[in-house]
Amino acid sequence: MENTSTRRSGQVLLVWGLLVVAANLRASLTGVGPLLDQVQADLGLAPAVAGLLNTLPLLAFAALSPMVPRLAAKWGADRLLGGALVVLALGIAIRWLPTAVGLFAGTVLIGAGIAVGNVLLPSLIKRDFPTKVGLLTSAYATVMGGVAAVASGVAVPISEFAPGGWSTALGCWVFFAVVAVLLWLPQMRVPRPAAPARGGHRLPWGSGLAWAVTAFMGLQSLGFYVVVTWLPQVFQDNGVSPAAAGWLLFLFQAVAVLTSLAVPGAMRWARDQRTLAASCSAVLFLGYLGLFLAPGWALLWSVVLGLGGGACLVLALAFISLRAQDATVAGALSAMAQSIGYLLAAVGPVVFGLLHTVSSGWRAPLVLMCAAAAAQTIVALLAGRGTVRAAGQVADPVPSPAEQASTRSP
Repeated sequence: MENTSTRRSGQVLLVWGLLVVAANLRASLTGVGPLLDQVQADLGLAPAVAGLLNTLPLLAFAALSPMVPRLAAKWGADRLLGGALVVLALGIAIRWLPTAVGLFAGTVLIGAGIAVGNVLLPSLIKRDFPTKVGLLTSAYATVMGGVAAVASGVAVPISEFAPGGWSTALGCWVFFAVVAVLLWLPQMRVPRPAAPARGGHRLPWGSGLAWAVTAFMGLQSLGFYVVVTWLPQVFQDNGVSPAAAGWLLFLFQAVAVLTSLAVPGAMRWARDQRTLAASCSAVLFLGYLGLFLAPGWALLWSVVLGLGGGACLVLALAFISLRAQDATVAGALSAMAQSIGYLLAAVGPVVFGLLHTVSSGWRAPLVLMCAAAAAQTIVALLAGRGTVRAAGQVADPVPSPAEQASTRSP
């Protein structure tokens, strides 16, 4: 009885640790956009240089994600995640310094720390809660998105009232990172069984299913970062005030967070996720098409994009765990999907903006997003079923028993 109670307490602490880690994976990024004008004016940065504050973390994700499985195999996933949280806290603290050097150096460290967390969380969920993948993925995506939305909303008020202005608004998130470090310390001391050496740390570049999961992750990431970067400007150019455009972006994120809570229930009743993922991707297509045909209905399209975007984020993260044979393969698949995915996410807003400049309007960029959502709908039919195995093994199109249980677990 005592062992059972201790085990349950350990699992509860682990879940809390995972959720607090998730709370730190977006907040230090989404708070930058609303403050960009202040930062640029105070430090005298050119617009292109200031834009790097949003691009550098995504490039760090793309560059570092493939290295994470080998580092985890060498040092242990729990210790590696603890080290990444320390790097994240250090980066936020350095960015609190109101200098260009501190700003960019801190941003690089933040990108490095988050990159490791992005890759490891799906692997840890697969390892420790193999029958609760859908539920816990939804929980951590909801926490991550909710805190990110709050961070973007409170950034300007904090900069106006707190000593230090924008630097305090960016640096205050160090306290949450320190809390995450402290909550994760017990996990770094828990002995874990060594993962079987079956080549699972090698990225599954030769798996068609892995590429489908990667494409789904990349296309939904591209859509999210295009929306958070450009949606307010699209609305403003169609007659919406800047303040209202900002609230519409908050509405998009709030709807996405609420939608992510409903995904586990939908997954529980499905044999696989093909229909659900394709339907949610089609909702995104409808949102982009609506912006193209009737941009004046800004409120409606903010809600529609939030409905599709929130569900697709949870599904993209869940695919990493559900499609993997075990936790080791989940780490490798996570590294592959997030490396390519965030590379697309970094390129997407740039291409969207270039199309706007070349065409002198938003119609061509929105056609691009409709095409991306259509491609995502097709890819969803491939990524929603099957198993990616360790390097050298054949992918199994039939869901494993653990996968079937995880999609139906309450």
